[in-house]
Amino acid sequence: MEIIVKFLEKNGLVFAFLVVGLIIYLSGIISDKLTRRKIPASAIAILAGLVIAYFGGGYSGGEKGIADIKIFSGFGTLGGSMFRDFAIVSTAMGASFLVLRRTGWVGALSLFLGIVLSFLGGVGVALLWGYRDAVSLTTIGAGACTYIVGPVTGAAIGASSDVIALSIAAGVVKAITVTIGTPFVAKYIGLDNPHTALIYGGLMGTTSGVTAGLAATDPKLVPYGALTATFYTGLGCLACPSILYLLMRLTFGG
Repeated sequence: MEIIVKFLEKNGLVFAFLVVGLIIYLSGIISDKLTRRKIPASAIAILAGLVIAYFGGGYSGGEKGIADIKIFSGFGTLGGSMFRDFAIVSTAMGASFLVLRRTGWVGALSLFLGIVLSFLGGVGVALLWGYRDAVSLTTIGAGACTYIVGPVTGAAIGASSDVIALSIAAGVVKAITVTIGTPFVAKYIGLDNPHTALIYGGLMGTTSGVTAGLAATDPKLVPYGALTATFYTGLGCLACPSILYLLMRLTFGG
C-alpha cells in the first residue's frame, strides 16, 4: 500500500486527471439514470468538485486546499492558471466568426445583452448577500455569466477563494436552470430554428446549459446555440475583469 501511495505522489498530475475522469464518468451516470439528463453531467461534476474542494481544504488545513494533501498535489497544477487558460482557448477554437455574422447585429447584441444582464443579476444577488466591495461584486457578477468567467475574473482582479467559489456556484445554478427551463420555454419564444438558437445561446451564454437544454428541445439546434455561447464565454472573460470591473469601482469604490 505504501508503494502505491508513493507512486501516486510522484505522479500527482496523472492521478489528478484520473480522479477528474472518474468524477465526470460517475456524473454522467447520475445525469442519465437519476435526472434523465435534465441536469447536465458537467454541472453535477462541478458540484462534486466544489464539495470535495471544501472538505478537502478543511481536512488539509493548508493554503492550497486539497492540493496540500500529497497524494492530491497534482490538483495544484491541474487547477492552475495554465490549464484554465488552455481550456478557454481550446473551447473558443471551435467557433467560427463567419457563422456568427449570419445572425447580423441581433446576434452581436444578444451577446452584449446576455453578459450585461447576467452580470447585473449576479451583482444584485451579491448585494443581497452583503458584499459591497467592487472585487467581490464583479467576481460574483461574472460567475452569473458562466462558471468559467467567474473564476477567470476573480483570479485577474484578486478575489478571495471564497468569493471565487461563490461565483462558480452561481454559474452552476444558472447552467442547471437553463438546462431544465429551455424545453419548457422553447415554444413560447420561437426556439425552433438555427437563427433563434444562435440568439438564445448569446443571451444565455452557459455552454453546458444551452447545449443540454437545446438537446432536450431539438438536437439539430445544439451546434448553433453552442456557437454563440462559446463566444459569450470568451467575451465575458474579456469584459468582466476590465470594463465591468472598472464600472464597479466607479460605482462602489475600490
